[in-house]
Amino acid sequence: MSARAPLGARDLLGVAGAGLRARRLRAALSALGIAIGIAAMVAVLGISTSSRSELLAQLDALGTNLLQVTPGETFLGADAKLPEESLGMLRRVGPVERVAATGNTDASVRRSDLIPAAETGGISVLAADPELLDTLGGELAAGRFLNRASARYPAVVLGAKAAERLGVTGVGRQVWLGERWFTVVGILRPLALAPEIDRAALVGFPAAEALLGSDGSPGTVYVRTDPDQVEAVRSVLPATANPANPNEVRVSRPSDALAARAAADTAFTSLLLGLGAVALLVGGVGIANVMVISVLERRSEIGLRRALGATRGQVGAQFLTESLLLALAGGLAGVVLGATITAVYATGRGWSVIVPAPALAGGILAALAIGAVAGLYPALRAARLAPTEALRTV
Repeated sequence: MSARAPLGARDLLGVAGAGLRARRLRAALSALGIAIGIAAMVAVLGISTSSRSELLAQLDALGTNLLQVTPGETFLGADAKLPEESLGMLRRVGPVERVAATGNTDASVRRSDLIPAAETGGISVLAADPELLDTLGGELAAGRFLNRASARYPAVVLGAKAAERLGVTGVGRQVWLGERWFTVVGILRPLALAPEIDRAALVGFPAAEALLGSDGSPGTVYVRTDPDQVEAVRSVLPATANPANPNEVRVSRPSDALAARAAADTAFTSLLLGLGAVALLVGGVGIANVMVISVLERRSEIGLRRALGATRGQVGAQFLTESLLLALAGGLAGVVLGATITAVYATGRGWSVIVPAPALAGGILAALAIGAVAGLYPALRAARLAPTEALRTV
């Protein structure tokens, strides 16, 4: 066969593979740089996608039809109040399905009367309607929620964080609340749409007025409405809750905070992807460096091949293929490593494991692109070596 016969793809891969196998450790370290960059990018995309999927699933389960009505400020800048009649008026809005309120108190809650009054642990004491749990779509971790009977007595339901800070793990315990003992009748699970409830101790409105000096006015009203009428209901709530001063009423949708968190996760993902791209670029520079050194070390091999009839294109193709093989090996290893990191992390958090297919394909393509760019200069340098100049070192 003529020495100038075209070099087939199989022969090209064989020659390039032989060149890499002759320097296994150096090749492995070069591929490692690419693998780290690809693994970082795949893991970031996988974890972000899994997290966002879990968040959106949680949002769908909780519903986006919960509205929160709170008092704002008067024209003079003072704190406004919602009328006591606001709950009844809000219930008469057609698409409204459920309404429940909490009211502020000046009381504090502690584990016992021996703990200083200043050490409240950031726990607020709120008056609450018996319908609050159903309106928020919450669940009990233990015990039961307030009802029409227990709301009149010194009974308290603790939010998840409040119970944790008080060291209460079950019902039947007593806590020192408002300078008297209250019995814990229930403990809530965390509420994603109402985190303020997680850090609160809830008592009934009648008990709050009789035992804690509350004025009975609602501090926050939660409105669960028809999902198809959310915006329409939202627009009429200020005038309905406080017809005399609708400007003193604020209306928000708690699910907007979760949606904003998903958007923030997306922005953070972009930042981490940028860092992964930097790591990938560093890996590409490593491959370029290794290939340049390989060309210098293998001058005699290049000269011999040229003397036996190999063309410039065949020599350049050999070194470019070596660079692509290094990048491909690193890309495959990085994809596997990134997917594994995603699976371990998501499983540990109880999420669904989602690794986007575009991230896997993109990881391989990005590695090959970096390999091609990194190997181009060394390949051209090898191709430009004249046989007589290369054979001087033999």
